[in-house]
Amino acid sequence: MAGEPLITVVGNLVADPEPRVSQAGKSWVTFRIASTPRVRDRQSGDWSDGEPLWLGCRAYGEYADNIAASLTKGMRVIVQGRLTQRSYTDNQGQQRTSLDLEVEEVGPSLRFATAQVARGQARGQVGGFGGGNAGGNQPAGQSSWGQAAAPQQQQDNPWTNSGQGESGGGFGGGFDDEQPF
Repeated sequence: MAGEPLITVVGNLVADPEPRVSQAGKSWVTFRIASTPRVRDRQSGDWSDGEPLWLGCRAYGEYADNIAASLTKGMRVIVQGRLTQRSYTDNQGQQRTSLDLEVEEVGPSLRFATAQVARGQARGQVGGFGGGNAGGNQPAGQSSWGQAAAPQQQQDNPWTNSGQGESGGGFGGGFDDEQPF
């Protein structure tokens, strides 16, 4: 629907994403995140956890496949999407309301981790992170979150500046460098 606001939530995955396939053969994925604010007591100066926000998230198509192959329980992610609300009756007959997020974008939070970006196989320009390989057998030079990548030749890495000798953490020189894709 048009006009729905996008929200951004930073949180941790509480379980591995659950890939699914519809009766029409379309893939989709669901996952849950918990976002817990830290609050500071002004009197004592101590920090404590606030009330957690639990959100169910859904994505569809190739995007769902990339999420299922890249995300695992415990990862800290940044999720942007459209907030939806649904009502249902639980197993005890109680009426409940759930907040869900129709995912537009998702990525790793790099505050406490590192990530390696890899292009998806289907279109050549779709990206994943953490190697994007569900089987865990990542190509040489790619790493999972929190692991250092093995040295990689610059011509194999589309994010470098084609070996022009500038330092920049592997992301190339300036903004005006033309990338090979």
